Amino acid sequence: MTTTANSSGPFGGYDVHQTDSKAAQWQADKWMIGGTLLMGTGVLGVFGLPLFFYGLHLQHMAAKSGLSMRPLIVTLIGYLVIIDSSLNSLGWSMDLLANHSLINRVLTAGWGAVFDGGYFWHYNELMLGDTPIGGVGAPGEKAWEISLIIGCFAPRMAAAIGLLQMKRWGQQWLIVTCWMGVIVWLGYNLNMTFYADIRYSGVTFPVLGWWIYDIFYITPFLALPYLHTVNREIFSE
Repeated sequence: MTTTANSSGPFGGYDVHQTDSKAAQWQADKWMIGGTLLMGTGVLGVFGLPLFFYGLHLQHMAAKSGLSMRPLIVTLIGYLVIIDSSLNSLGWSMDLLANHSLINRVLTAGWGAVFDGGYFWHYNELMLGDTPIGGVGAPGEKAWEISLIIGCFAPRMAAAIGLLQMKRWGQQWLIVTCWMGVIVWLGYNLNMTFYADIRYSGVTFPVLGWWIYDIFYITPFLALPYLHTVNREIFSE
């Protein structure tokens, strides 16, 4: 691999190695960031997955050539958490703020008919006293939307970005938000169970569909063992 700096001097070789490593990591990250942004929209995920895998391939090849790259497990956890947070934040934000828009009516009604009847049953009929709120009709679901976007998914996304930058605060805050994610997983499963007669009735893929899209909710369970046992010295202040 071509170096990017003059290697003269006692630390020249180290400086060149660090410079080349950072450049290679950023080159891989550009592809993975683009893929993650597309996958975070849900609808364009099929186009984002190849981009992400190509970036992952670039990172693997750079590490194989001897450059100092970010650990693979950190890359996978960080980007998976960002995708998880983006999918939930975007979908729920549309339900909160754009529930009468054409794109939301098409996508959300389709989601409700295929996977989750809670987004089809009495949709856009929710009221707060005399004030129309719209969106999903189940009060419990609306409470989850507001609290988790602000209190969980936004902090998780910030922590994941810090983790990908190999910052210690990112690792520490991801531990906190992943434990929050465990609570979310348990609470949301109970919420789905209590409304099972509405949410699983008359949809194309009821319980099976829930487990298909529930795959992103397992990120806290995958990340916590690593985050608690990794050598914290690999992360910088």
